[in-house]
Amino acid sequence: MDTTLLFLLPTAFIAGLIDAAVGGGGLILLPGLLTALPKEIPAALFGTNKFTAVWGTAAAALNYMRRIRIPWKIILPAAATAFVGSLSGARITHYLPADVIRPLVIILLAVMLAYTWFKPAFGDEDAGRTLTRRDLYIGMAIGAVIGFYDGLFGPGTGSFLVFLFVRFFHFDFMRATACAKVVNLTTNAAALVFFIPAKLVLFSYAIPMAIANIAGAQLGSYLAIRGGNRWIRRLFLLLAICLLSKLIWQQYGA
Repeated sequence: MDTTLLFLLPTAFIAGLIDAAVGGGGLILLPGLLTALPKEIPAALFGTNKFTAVWGTAAAALNYMRRIRIPWKIILPAAATAFVGSLSGARITHYLPADVIRPLVIILLAVMLAYTWFKPAFGDEDAGRTLTRRDLYIGMAIGAVIGFYDGLFGPGTGSFLVFLFVRFFHFDFMRATACAKVVNLTTNAAALVFFIPAKLVLFSYAIPMAIANIAGAQLGSYLAIRGGNRWIRRLFLLLAICLLSKLIWQQYGA
């Protein structure tokens, strides 16, 4: 076995586990690829990251769908607008540098973290209310905006989706995570519509990493379902803190 894969396979497994439970697998997977394959162009590593992640996200989404009721009338239109948004974001990636986007994301993450931290009951229970046409439009707007962000920049996409689904639809964290996986699956797939034809996926690494990512996602979604809302909420807060710290360091400390 390629010695590089000896590092990348456990990295992909851990990324799949974390991502399935609360999102943020890219925080582990992409730096792992950048470390293991420093001579490859960044675009090829981004494509390999997306190819690996889409399979783990699909596996987690299927696990959640078997156990948790998904409000498809809201989530499918949100997923459709997320797909279009992600494609649009990917197309203008080169015209809007990360240094322009990162400060705004830092502010949004800080607000999201503070809101969740100081509202202990936030996402603890599902309101179970009937979703309205207004919710449909909100879901489509969330899909378009977050999809565009994922195609353009990416870090924290799953966390933003979970937060917004809890905030606007009054889901608990478990249901919000399940719905976020469905929408996130479409944003990853949209990115691959660009990366695969452009030959920016390193399949010799991406395929075995995808298998490891699926295994991690299976375990992560199982642990999340078993652990319940409180466990997911704590992981969500921890991930948000890690992501916020990483972005602040990249913007001001590097």
